Amino acid sequence: MARVRFIGSEPVTVPELGSRTVQPDQVVEVPDDRFDGYVCQTTTWEPVEEPGAAKKTAAKSAAKEG
Repeated sequence: MARVRFIGSEPVTVPELGSRTVQPDQVVEVPDDRFDGYVCQTTTWEPVEEPGAAKKTAAKSAAKEG
């Protein structure tokens, strides 16, 4: 799952996230395949963690330990 930050000024309800209410400056997880649909709304959402970023970080950690 990717992560985005809501940068709007008022709380919003996001039907795609199970009608969850998202507060200003709150970071939420979104499906990887929907990441672009959020971050293209540059006045409302900003990227925090792109799709696959956590997997890459975990792989790097495992490589360092091994």
